[in-house]
Amino acid sequence: MPLTPRRDWQAQVEAEGLVWHSSDGQPYWDESACYRFNAAQVAEIETATAELYRLFLAVGEAIVAEPRRMDRLGIPRAFHQPIREAWEAEPPALNFGRFDLGYDGASPPKLFEFNCDTPTSLLEAAVIQWSWKAACFPDADQFTSLHERLVERWRDLGAHLPARVHFAHAADDAGEDGVTTAYLRDTAAAAGIDTAALPIDAIGWDEQRRRFVDEGGAPIDALFKLYPWEWLANEAFADVLAEDLAAGGTSWIEPVWKMLWSNKGVLAMLWELFPDHPNLLAAGFAIPEGDAVAKPLLSREGANVSIRRGGRIVAEAPGDYGDEGYVYQAIYPLPETAPGCYPVIGSWVVDGVPAGMGIREGGLITGNGARFVPHVVLD
Repeated sequence: MPLTPRRDWQAQVEAEGLVWHSSDGQPYWDESACYRFNAAQVAEIETATAELYRLFLAVGEAIVAEPRRMDRLGIPRAFHQPIREAWEAEPPALNFGRFDLGYDGASPPKLFEFNCDTPTSLLEAAVIQWSWKAACFPDADQFTSLHERLVERWRDLGAHLPARVHFAHAADDAGEDGVTTAYLRDTAAAAGIDTAALPIDAIGWDEQRRRFVDEGGAPIDALFKLYPWEWLANEAFADVLAEDLAAGGTSWIEPVWKMLWSNKGVLAMLWELFPDHPNLLAAGFAIPEGDAVAKPLLSREGANVSIRRGGRIVAEAPGDYGDEGYVYQAIYPLPETAPGCYPVIGSWVVDGVPAGMGIREGGLITGNGARFVPHVVLD
């Protein structure tokens, strides 16, 4: 639905924390249009999201039961046992994430991937689009309970966490990681949890105490980190990280078992376990003869993804990934809602419960420059 943006939209979204609302002079938060769904379509997305979470629980069990599966995902051997132990022990976790889905409004939603270790576009989905709806479509509904569920989840975790939780992220030029981490820190504070900000590169290691410490030398008892586990597992301190996990030093949020679900190789394992499932696309590790999307096992923001048709690459994104291997997924024909504009639904879960959605528009490969476009539910 084409719309006229609010005259002061930049100030409106900045007031709620979305300082990264434009990129290269173009809106990232784009309210010049919105998507309209009916209640039945939202119910279909919600049902598919709950079903996909069930499938991920099953594939997680299959991976921890067979070391060869973790090897196939390229997970370092030093982290196999910590992953198994965390999977079984279920340490404190938000257990939140974003299923990226293809959906045409008529056929079942299809899974592209699960962003569950460092998912972004969170503030936009949870807060910004709701405030936009309240201002522009006060009588409409919207599929989001994300903010409330995050606060509720932190409140549930409070009794299982130490007195303070540190929140860390890497500096990024766009500020997207900073916005996401600050928002999650706000949701924890709303649940009554004492928090502290900590740059990821300021985390230290105390040799005597064998503990990770903050800038002041205090032990980090609990750490929320918006920083990929696969990066941590390959840093210079990977050995002491594995030691810390085995000793139960720092409580890491999200836990190390998220390495299983955030690896795109899980797409091939899902298809192996659940072939022809209506919410899955065919996927495998071998290069197929037909059309396919090639995805590095560990890429982010669409980096190094390519679309292959008839043995020819018709679209590809640059990046620094691929050495870890690829998975090949069947092509899903996204609807083209405007020339060169293809929407992907990000359907959120918090502790396994569907919690709302956000929509990003981009080209054939959804990358870091994709726009976030709000939605309404109208029958």
